[in-house]
Amino acid sequence: MGQSTKALLGGRIKELRKMRGLTQEQLSQQIGIDPKSLSRIEVGGSFPSFEALDKLAKVLKVDLRDFFEFDNKPKSAKELRKVISELIKDASEDKLRLAVKILKALLV
Repeated sequence: MGQSTKALLGGRIKELRKMRGLTQEQLSQQIGIDPKSLSRIEVGGSFPSFEALDKLAKVLKVDLRDFFEFDNKPKSAKELRKVISELIKDASEDKLRLAVKILKALLV
């Protein structure tokens, strides 16, 4: 049997949080909940309220539907390019330089 919806949703929120480079404390502060509550959500111990989910979407810069894309592995080159574009959109100059070095090492 697969993971529960709570666990899948929590894992997806954690994945998106980490993609944005945020700690649980930083994210919980931005959406106005206790860090322990966010931790429980991320491990699948509880569901976020709709209000919290809406705030999470705004802070993480995603659509609400993105939280429910549990099979979020891109399937085409176009989708992969979109994921890379989203990841680097708000990156600092230092992170962009590192990303270029990594991509050069992989592709050249």
